[in-house]
Amino acid sequence: VKFNNCAGNKGVRYETNSLDFKVRADGTMYAVHQVQMPSKQLILMVTAWDPQTLGRWEVIVRFLVGEKSQHNGHKPKGRKSVPGELAQQQSDTLLPWRQHQSANGLRRQKRDWVIPPINVPENSRGPFPQQLVRIRSDKDKEIHIRYSITGVGADQPPMEVFSIDPVSGRMYVTRPMDREERASYHLRAHAVDMNGNKVENPIDLYIYVIDMNDNRPEFINQVYNGSVDEGSKPGTYVMTVTANDADDSTTANGMVRYRIVTQTPQSPSQNMFTINSETGDIVTVAAGLDREKVQQYIVIVQATDMEGNLNYGLSNTATAIITVTDVNDNPPEFTTSTYSGEVPENRVEVVVANLTVMDRDQPHSPNWNAIYRIISGDPSGHFTIRTDPVTNEGMVTVVKAVDYEMNRAFMLTVMVSNQAPLASGIQMSFQSTAGVTISVTDVNEAPYFPTNHKLIRLEEGVPTGTVLTTFSAVDPDRFMQQAVRYSKLSDPANWLNINATNGQITTAAVLDRESDYIKNNVYEATFLAADNGIPPASGTGTLQIYLIDINDNAPELLPKEAQICEKPNLNVINITAADADIDPNVGPFVFELPSVPSAVRKNWTITRLNGDYAQLSLRIMYLEAGVYDVPIIVTDSGNPPLYNTSVIKVKVCPCDENGDCTTIGAVAAAGLGTGAIIAILICIIILLTMVLLFVVWMKRREKERHTKQLLIDPEDDVRDNILKYDEEGGGEEDQDYDLSQLQQPETMDHVLNKAPGVRRVDERPVGAEPQYPIRPVIPHPGDIGDFINEGLRAADNDPTAPPYDSLLVFDYEGSGSTAGSVSSLNSSSSGDQDYDYLNDWGPRFKKLADMYGGGEED
Repeated sequence: VKFNNCAGNKGVRYETNSLDFKVRADGTMYAVHQVQMPSKQLILMVTAWDPQTLGRWEVIVRFLVGEKSQHNGHKPKGRKSVPGELAQQQSDTLLPWRQHQSANGLRRQKRDWVIPPINVPENSRGPFPQQLVRIRSDKDKEIHIRYSITGVGADQPPMEVFSIDPVSGRMYVTRPMDREERASYHLRAHAVDMNGNKVENPIDLYIYVIDMNDNRPEFINQVYNGSVDEGSKPGTYVMTVTANDADDSTTANGMVRYRIVTQTPQSPSQNMFTINSETGDIVTVAAGLDREKVQQYIVIVQATDMEGNLNYGLSNTATAIITVTDVNDNPPEFTTSTYSGEVPENRVEVVVANLTVMDRDQPHSPNWNAIYRIISGDPSGHFTIRTDPVTNEGMVTVVKAVDYEMNRAFMLTVMVSNQAPLASGIQMSFQSTAGVTISVTDVNEAPYFPTNHKLIRLEEGVPTGTVLTTFSAVDPDRFMQQAVRYSKLSDPANWLNINATNGQITTAAVLDRESDYIKNNVYEATFLAADNGIPPASGTGTLQIYLIDINDNAPELLPKEAQICEKPNLNVINITAADADIDPNVGPFVFELPSVPSAVRKNWTITRLNGDYAQLSLRIMYLEAGVYDVPIIVTDSGNPPLYNTSVIKVKVCPCDENGDCTTIGAVAAAGLGTGAIIAILICIIILLTMVLLFVVWMKRREKERHTKQLLIDPEDDVRDNILKYDEEGGGEEDQDYDLSQLQQPETMDHVLNKAPGVRRVDERPVGAEPQYPIRPVIPHPGDIGDFINEGLRAADNDPTAPPYDSLLVFDYEGSGSTAGSVSSLNSSSSGDQDYDYLNDWGPRFKKLADMYGGGEED
């Protein structure tokens, strides 16, 4: 037994699972003593283990037992020939529990034998049951023994595949075997006496199903797809096809071999591909793959078992579709060597020429998509070439405007290539370059102002008609004799004029820096310059006038109104000034009181705080409340300075201890005297009184409308008895009832055997009167609430309470009443109705009795 532990096999020891055999240190296996073989083969387990690393390795060794030859053809002495049937029986009989007798005559039990596997061919046609082997113990000569087997295939699923005769020990297979379903079985044989006592130890039986070639190779896919680049060299890998055979792969039954049956098309050769018979790898075998000629090959592959023997093996086929992928082996080529186009000047994003190319590679792939470049003739970058993604054409496009006066034509040299680089060994074609001639056409261009926006500076207030500047435009059409005329396009304040022929600008009004049209001291106007070309063209220019401030606005006093106490204190008025001019024509300001009238300086005084603020206060100790107009002269610091006399309205009013004007004082200060104030208060009181009287009158009128008597005499109006009845009872008969018992119980079905619905309430219940709690007659003065609630509960629970005053039912007009409908009453005076019974109804119905009971006397 050869063994290598990769460490020199130092210290490795060998063992076997049999006492009859041992293994030397060099791997030689030998028998310890003379051994009698029970069958034609012997299976042993050999173990190699390293005491240092404790590693263990195992291997199975199978011995085939050969027959000893008989010398000279003579039979051994003392032996008789055995009939063939008996010899066959003995050859199939296993004695796993054989007893051995030692030299001194003592019998000793040997270790159980390892029974060699039992081989059973699959798909056997029987007849079944078919005997496999006989198992017996040599003790069956002494006692009766019963044999049995256990394990998968015997007493475990699949059940009863194997059986054993319990008396003779013959073991049978009961049906055909299928190795692909199960390749081996492990059973245990048992020997017991008639009482079930174990006679021998159980032994292991291994049954192997011998494979038969009953399964065809099956491809994993019926159709395989692969690809290979065009121009590939012989031996280039394409794809792998795989077929599996369910038979035993260690035998020829499961060894599959591949071959190519057909190839379509057979161009340029009928054997463009070959296949590895063992691995199924398909590779190219010939050169000449060209996608432009053949784009796809269909190859039929056959897989055959029995190592490819077509006479005995089973076969199956699959289809391999091999696509020849494109490589960039065809450079793009222009369809012509020269192209031409025309473009108007000053136009952009205009396609001036379409360049067509031809490429035999696969369309819409990087090998086919064209890229165009301008290699000469356009140093300023006026043009670019874009690729049409659908047609692959090159579109020469203007990206920077061209000027006819600068360039009347362009001669471009363009080159085309692909997105993908050319394949190795492929050179660029001379047809991949071409020339493009582009002519520029002249168009009427608009005049333009060289300085746009133009800025000038001058002082505001220049007189009308002053020449400011000349704002002229230039016509770029040097080869056209055209005149340019000027006009105003935008002049918000209408301050300017422009000469139509030379563009001279003059003032049409005085320019004022403080105008609303001025933004940041700048006035802006737009002018138009138009030529007389066909069609006419025009351009605009903007003139900006920066106005320098002059002192042309006097300061204004702020605030215009103020309030001060009638007696001098800390309450003063802070004043300042506002000037529309800008520095240095504004502050510091000078505030002073005029000398006329003299009362101004007599009553008031001004104290300077700083250059922009001053304080106005009373000079005298007391000034009568009222409104006073105080003139103040304000002078700015311009050169020359300007002044303005402004009037401030000062309200002088009485003040409280905090220095604030009182309410009455504020009114008085507003110009109203005491008499006017009293008159206003009286008017307010009169108005409130009138509103109150109106509300009282409306309330009283509403009350009178509800209590107003009928216009006719009550004695003549029979409705008077009904309207003023004021009761819903039955007359004098209900005067003695306690009103706390008006509630009627909800359910009286146990007393009144009537259908559900509304009951009549003008009759007493017919049931027996049950006893109910006695209610106190005089309640305690402090417990009136409990008295009312107790009476309510008693009335609710009393089924005999008189229902005459029940309000809950009198307003109901539905069905269920035992009374007849009042619609049957006849109001005709010609009837024979007798109303004498009204006299019996008491004094309340006397009026009706007099009206209807008279009969014919009426």
